[in-house]
Amino acid sequence: MAAGTEEAALGYEQARDELVEVVRRLEAGGTSLEESLALWERGEELAKVCRRRLEGARARLDASLAAERAAEAGEAGGEE
Repeated sequence: MAAGTEEAALGYEQARDELVEVVRRLEAGGTSLEESLALWERGEELAKVCRRRLEGARARLDASLAAERAAEAGEAGGEE
């Protein structure tokens, strides 16, 4: 699966849970160097997915709050 396609398919919670599992496996040790590198790379990809999902959520929240403030300012301006 291509990185962009995978990112679109993975939700935040799914990516976070998989990232937690990757970290657990790396911390437990007992993997070959090659497997450890593959896990590390997967963890980096998952962290990017999580970061982008959180940034998107933050942008939506900021836009919603800005719209609410603008509506409140408009209501306050009409009461003079």
